[in-house]
Amino acid sequence: MSKNKLEYREAYKNLYFPKNIRVLEVPPMKFFLIDGKGDPNTEAFSEVINNLYSLSYSLKMMLKKMKDIPDYQDYTVFPLEGVWDLDQTGRGMSTLDKTKFVYTMMIRQPDFITEELAMEAMEIAKRKKPHPLLKRAVFTTITEGWVIQMMHYGSYDSEEVTFQMMADYCTENGLRRVGMKHREIYYSDPRKTEATKLKTLLRYRIEDIPGR
Repeated sequence: MSKNKLEYREAYKNLYFPKNIRVLEVPPMKFFLIDGKGDPNTEAFSEVINNLYSLSYSLKMMLKKMKDIPDYQDYTVFPLEGVWDLDQTGRGMSTLDKTKFVYTMMIRQPDFITEELAMEAMEIAKRKKPHPLLKRAVFTTITEGWVIQMMHYGSYDSEEVTFQMMADYCTENGLRRVGMKHREIYYSDPRKTEATKLKTLLRYRIEDIPGR
């Protein structure tokens, strides 16, 4: 077992903390995720988040008690992420209706985590903190591929300013967006942080860049 703790802030700086707009190829990564729909400013959405953290910490604590796990190293739990879209009725509206949001919330897990370990952690979470949402939780590998990303500072409702900067960059550099979904990675707790001080990484897929 490795004694060095995996700190995503240090190990994956380019992936999680770009200084400016950045284009990069995201490698395959493993996640616990839960799908949902509706306004994120609700108790139902909070329950999705709570259960994802329950799974992630159940796994982390379980691993500490086990021995001889191939490639194991202790780690800091990765940040919360969300992939966001609008349902069919929401896309045609002139004003944004948050009840039309469709989302997949997720937390990344270390590369050494196997399907077997993830399933065992799910069973532990279900026993310790039973909740219907845990039955909807999934452990899977996601490959985003080529993306453009930029850090957004401030309220979630002001993200359009940052998205416009990303769109302008794509136009200037001949890059084309794939679909309308986007990913957000959260570094602030909105319950404890002023809206003007929130820090969120915004990312969306672009067409593959051959040879780059």
